[in-house]
Amino acid sequence: MSPRRKIDFFKTVRVQNSLLNPIEKKFLISISKHLPEKVTSDYLTLFGLFGSLTAALGYFLTNYSRAYLWLASLGFVINWFGDSLDGTLARVRHKQRPIYGYFIDHNTDAITAMLIAIGAGLSPFISFYVAMFVVSAYFMLAIFTYINAYLNDEFVITYSAFGPTELRLIIIILNTIFFFVKAEETTVTIGATTFKLFDVLGIVLGIGIIVLYTISFLSYKKKFSKLDPPK
Repeated sequence: MSPRRKIDFFKTVRVQNSLLNPIEKKFLISISKHLPEKVTSDYLTLFGLFGSLTAALGYFLTNYSRAYLWLASLGFVINWFGDSLDGTLARVRHKQRPIYGYFIDHNTDAITAMLIAIGAGLSPFISFYVAMFVVSAYFMLAIFTYINAYLNDEFVITYSAFGPTELRLIIIILNTIFFFVKAEETTVTIGATTFKLFDVLGIVLGIGIIVLYTISFLSYKKKFSKLDPPK
């Protein structure tokens, strides 16, 4: 049995090279400096989770009116605020709890992804099985990221210059398109099968995530094989 390895969370490098990161980082730090002391990182984490519940509810309610897409988009904004600000606030106040924070943050991320996927899958805009496919692909990449953080002291937040913030923004843009286009009446025929247009977009997104996962897996497999050669 291999010896147990302990992660030093203070030494783990955060890789965050997303398109919006330079602007977002300054903005979040500025907000953190002006928040009252009674607002804690835990409160912000809960606020972000509330945002994911709001997004899921908004998607479900689109069965009654597509206007609820704006509620779903608001949920993504709330989720971004809480999820992005909780860690920044801890760092600005020098109150980091890296082990506790890692545990809470990423378990909350998993709940967030599942809630939003279920909400979207219960909407008239995307089939439930496609929503589950996309979230399954997301979980594959997330698990890879967490394993890599343990083995490589490197926590990769962004892939190909895209991170959580960019993904939320894309979804909000898609929500806006959903509002103006009758997505449930728009179909694409591939072979003998007819799909909703946004099912196709979801399938493409899921496949794209899996391709990214595969490329990253093969790259790090080669690296770890050199670090830990066969005996």
